[in-house]
Amino acid sequence: MKYLHYWFIPVFLIAGFSNSGFSQKSQNLLPGVIKVSAWSPSVPVLKGLNANPVLRVAVSVPAGKREIQIRKLYCTLNAGALNNVQKIDVFLTGAEPFSTSNQVASVSPSSALFDIPVSLNINAGVQFIWFSIVLKHNASIDSKIELRCIKLVNDEGKQLLIKQEKYGFVKRTGVVVRKAGDDGVNTYRIPGIVQTDRGTLIAVYDIRYNDSRDLPANIDVGMSRSTDNGKTWEPMKIIMDMGSPHENNGIGDPAVLFDPVTKKIWVAALWSKGNRSIAGSLPGLSPDTTGQFILVSSSDDGITWSAPDNITAQVKNPAWHLFFNGPGNGIAMQDGKLVFAAQYWDEVKKPYSTIVYSDDHGATWRGGINGPKSNTTESQVVETIPGTLMLNMRDNRGGFRSVATTADMGAGWTEHATSYNALVDPVCMASIIKARVKIKGSMRDVLFFSNVASRTGRINMTIKASLDNGETWLEANQLLVDERLCFGYSCLTKIDDNTIGLLYEGSRDLYFVMIPVSEIIKQDK
Repeated sequence: MKYLHYWFIPVFLIAGFSNSGFSQKSQNLLPGVIKVSAWSPSVPVLKGLNANPVLRVAVSVPAGKREIQIRKLYCTLNAGALNNVQKIDVFLTGAEPFSTSNQVASVSPSSALFDIPVSLNINAGVQFIWFSIVLKHNASIDSKIELRCIKLVNDEGKQLLIKQEKYGFVKRTGVVVRKAGDDGVNTYRIPGIVQTDRGTLIAVYDIRYNDSRDLPANIDVGMSRSTDNGKTWEPMKIIMDMGSPHENNGIGDPAVLFDPVTKKIWVAALWSKGNRSIAGSLPGLSPDTTGQFILVSSSDDGITWSAPDNITAQVKNPAWHLFFNGPGNGIAMQDGKLVFAAQYWDEVKKPYSTIVYSDDHGATWRGGINGPKSNTTESQVVETIPGTLMLNMRDNRGGFRSVATTADMGAGWTEHATSYNALVDPVCMASIIKARVKIKGSMRDVLFFSNVASRTGRINMTIKASLDNGETWLEANQLLVDERLCFGYSCLTKIDDNTIGLLYEGSRDLYFVMIPVSEIIKQDK
């Protein structure tokens, strides 16, 4: 489904017009007084979008009051944003979600303090004035933007200062890696991302040509490549296409890993020949009966890619209905093994998360490994200490992530103390990586986790950090990136010692932001 973005009304300031601006005497609880406030949602400003609603001014006119005739909006923009902002559009709505149907102004600010001429007649009731930013095509994605509307001016020249919420006005910037409609594609979904030894970012995803639905469908796996830390992305390449007929012969749900020994990039995905994804896959090994585990690889930093390699017979228990990778990214262990998270649907079609791995750098692969917990599907894996893997799992019971560890490559599993109690989740894919980063001048190994941090809906895209190998996830060490309702999948990668990259789903689009480690980790104990 297509998700809508709902944001709620804050407490209003009780205020009134005066020739000299805001009067302390107007701060009273008398009925019939105009109420106004400014609020800013927790969202990034994304290069490539035609609308980034970042600021809302709510105006409430009591019943019986004559309409307010607003003629100017006085605004401020931080000086560092002037070179990045192409324009600011202004829209008027009722007490409803943001909409572009009623645009009332558009400006390209040239100074930090500017006014926007408008002709707004605000009648009794509540109406919202929305401010939306469009970034220049060459805007930086590692800068900040702070837009405020500080006062309104009516047709008589009287001013009304607007109450500002204490937090939330400073926005990070980012970029749309793939946007619905790019190359004629309906939807881009299921992000995976990894950094190579050359610093190149490799992003993989579903190309869902006709609509947003899952396999079986006309889906290929696409790849986008960035050599400047995600600031710009090369044109999309299709790296997995299982040929004609394309309808219901799709391949998707990709995961990507980089082997630091061979310098080879691997991408895994599920091929559904006909109805051979989760709903229609059957026991066996043939593409005509069961979903197929497919790999491609690149030995030249993602410039060219191999033909698809079908490893289903190597990794799938024939009695199972289905076996394929967990979407996102895989890892290279310290001893050189390559590992993807995986999932299987057993003889009675009950799902389990598990792993699939290679101990010879991708020449052969091993699967058929039992999973730690039933009714878990999409998972991600990290190596916490040498030889010990932690599997972080989507749990279809809802509410929380499930977690288990293995010290023998999946032969035996131990449920972790944080399993189904520490990481809230609304039944969705999530990402976890281990990265060595700088904290207060010292290098530390940190687990970073991203998901839509809610028990009830796919909202609040959040990054969390654990400084003790996932034993605890302190509330202080987390950052809300995007509060909007979305499709909810995400994938993390390290950019450098001070920065983490996040590729995540909007609604049919894929967004990329860079997050300073210092903004995620506020306390180191």
